[in-house]
Amino acid sequence: MSTSVRASHILLMHADAPDTASKRSKAAALEAVIRLRDKIRSGDVQFAEAARIVSECPSSEEGGDLGSFSPGMMVPEFDKAVFALSVGDMSDVVETAFGYHLILRTA
Repeated sequence: MSTSVRASHILLMHADAPDTASKRSKAAALEAVIRLRDKIRSGDVQFAEAARIVSECPSSEEGGDLGSFSPGMMVPEFDKAVFALSVGDMSDVVETAFGYHLILRTA
């Protein structure tokens, strides 16, 4: 395993997440991210395009690109998921305190 990775992500927040303006319920956020995951997997939408449109993270402007980072720089659930991916692979839904993520390892 390399000491750093590069990844993009899509974040859907919910009303229970800290520092959120989202009014959607946790269940609605999960349902939405699952639908989005399925659309990306089927090729109906590209990851970066979806990130620009729906991600609730400032990285959305860059198609979800988070740049390069090392272990321990992200919250534990995110770290565990991204470092388990091979380059080019997308995670399943990952839950953190911020909401629900889809993560694409890009390097």
